[in-house]
Amino acid sequence: MSRNKKEHHEEHADETWLIPYSDLLTLLLALFIVLFASAQLDQKKFDQIAASFNVAFNGSPALLESPKPPQPDTSQASPAPQIPSVMTAMSGINEKAYMQETAQLIELKKMLDKYIADNGLGGDLSTVLTDDGLMIRIQDTALFPSGSADLRSESRRFGIQIAKLLSPLSQKITVSGHTDTVPINTREFPSNWELSSRRAVNFMKFLMAQETGLKPERFSATGYGEYRPVAGNDTSEGRATNRRVEVFIQRNYRP
Repeated sequence: MSRNKKEHHEEHADETWLIPYSDLLTLLLALFIVLFASAQLDQKKFDQIAASFNVAFNGSPALLESPKPPQPDTSQASPAPQIPSVMTAMSGINEKAYMQETAQLIELKKMLDKYIADNGLGGDLSTVLTDDGLMIRIQDTALFPSGSADLRSESRRFGIQIAKLLSPLSQKITVSGHTDTVPINTREFPSNWELSSRRAVNFMKFLMAQETGLKPERFSATGYGEYRPVAGNDTSEGRATNRRVEVFIQRNYRP
């Protein structure tokens, strides 16, 4: 009987795992305190949270006996050092980069607008600067014959210039095709989806063929058909405005 009791006593569970487990809890506690401090809360709230963690994990008798954590003596203590906020620093860097990018896009718009004015292309090209980036809008008649995705030879006169201005940029660029609501149903283009997509791809390829500095990974092409109009389709003028190709320079940075 005594032998059975002895063997039962020797088969108790190994509790050595409690040591690394307690170390892990200590590290987690330190991490939580650092994260909480980086949120730039005032010193009083920080001390309260730190005291609460101390009670929860260490069971300090002094703290358990007192309903409130001890308050620091502010009569002689020096001001608590401010912990730098990583998010604040990053926000400052992004804001500076955003302003630099804005200046770059404004300058690019000025160059494009001057080229448009000098060459009498006001009826074919326009530019729009938004919070998302810079848009270059080209009417379809300046690029393609009606119902076709084959580029006109005249499009070279401004296509080459646009490609040169895009070459030094680091932003992503999307070329999109748009149509009016007049349906098309040919063997080559069963719908306006196919027509607008082909036009976007063809003009993107044309731009990239003009400048070796244009990186393909920065470009994409898409066709929206008649589903993103900028004018009404109930007049011939509105439909003509909607038939277009857009080159959009997307910002790298946001405010």
